[in-house]
Amino acid sequence: MLARLFLVLACVFSPLTLFAAENAIPPVRGWMVTPFILLLAAIAVVPFINRAWWDKYYPHVSIGLGFAVFAYYSLALDIRRMLETSVDYLSFIVLIGSLFVASSGIFLHTERHATPWLNTLILAAGAVVSNLLGTTGASMLMIRPFLRMNKQRIRSFHVVFFIFVVSNIGGALTPIGDPPLFLGYLNGVPFHWTIINVWPIWLLALGLVLGVFLVFDTLSYRKYLELGHRPVRGARVQVMGSQNFIFLFIILAAVFAATPVREFIMICAAIAAHRFANREALRKNEFSFTPIKEVAILFAGIFATMVPALDWLALNADRLGIRSPGGFYWASGVLSSVLDNAPTYLNFLSAAMGLHGLVLNDPEQVRVLVAQHGQFLLAISVGAVFFGANTYIGNGPNFMVKSIAEHAGVDCPSFFGYVFKYSLPILTPVFALVWVLFFR
Repeated sequence: MLARLFLVLACVFSPLTLFAAENAIPPVRGWMVTPFILLLAAIAVVPFINRAWWDKYYPHVSIGLGFAVFAYYSLALDIRRMLETSVDYLSFIVLIGSLFVASSGIFLHTERHATPWLNTLILAAGAVVSNLLGTTGASMLMIRPFLRMNKQRIRSFHVVFFIFVVSNIGGALTPIGDPPLFLGYLNGVPFHWTIINVWPIWLLALGLVLGVFLVFDTLSYRKYLELGHRPVRGARVQVMGSQNFIFLFIILAAVFAATPVREFIMICAAIAAHRFANREALRKNEFSFTPIKEVAILFAGIFATMVPALDWLALNADRLGIRSPGGFYWASGVLSSVLDNAPTYLNFLSAAMGLHGLVLNDPEQVRVLVAQHGQFLLAISVGAVFFGANTYIGNGPNFMVKSIAEHAGVDCPSFFGYVFKYSLPILTPVFALVWVLFFR
């Protein structure tokens, strides 16, 4: 069914690239971000008030608010802007969906007991893998084995720290790691520049977050043992559906192709991955299309309603009074917490170049910024990638991981619970230390 949906989406949206306008930013007013605020409030508050109502009517809320913005832009402003957003949404959901389908046919399991140190090492390994498979690919591949290893004592913080490390911070070293960095590469940032310049910041932030996780998990493990539980001994590793790794790498390689060839390759790879998947691996992974359905519906509304916010930012970035790398770090980071971090990265990159008399559309001028004002690019890159961990909607894999975990029976924190219990007290001090040491 998902394969058919992908084909329909491809047929409807792929031709839109022919009509996408470049640098077409219609005039927007502050009140036009109201649907976006309402949708964020609904995602954060309504499930807490009435979960059953939200589970039934969230498609109406998301699509309804998204359609209101889509209709207003189409009728009163510039329909080409919404066509561009439709293409962006298609690329996003095809990537997320194809990786979800391909990774669902790979069953990884070990009987080794999940001690706090082993869990920490797995998350650290996931951070490295994120730079090779992207945060989305690594998240989709590793979340189910991680949940299974901790099945006997799984807690919500396990999912939260997985999102922090594997779905966000881990992917800051290479252009493959996270979409903002890939956009920078496409616009002229050298491929090797990121890893050479970001690795000290990456290592510091990753080490601090993993250290906090180790404390959390050690305390949880002690309580688990105090209740009389005994660790299960075993070291057998089981891999089923290894043929799906081929389709997974095809999807990742397709990232470097142009639209609509990229989406066509991904859709075909996803269809083949599901068609030839090991049925037993799918069963053991408890595979269903429900998680990707939820993400597709919610992000359809998010992509549409955030357009006025992004347009306002693009029109007013030069008037925000941001003149230092530290300012760009916090501004790009805070907005990447609630907006798509890829266009946010581009908007602030454009503003930084304008601050130095340069133009984004020229790769040669981008390389001038890299050579002469690289601290600005570093601040924007780190802010856009790291701060995506602040909320469930800060980066595409976040909500996907949450959905998979919930369907596996894990009690994940609410939107506000995630922010106020975890990201604010844990990530904010880490990000502040990064600012003091590298961007102040």
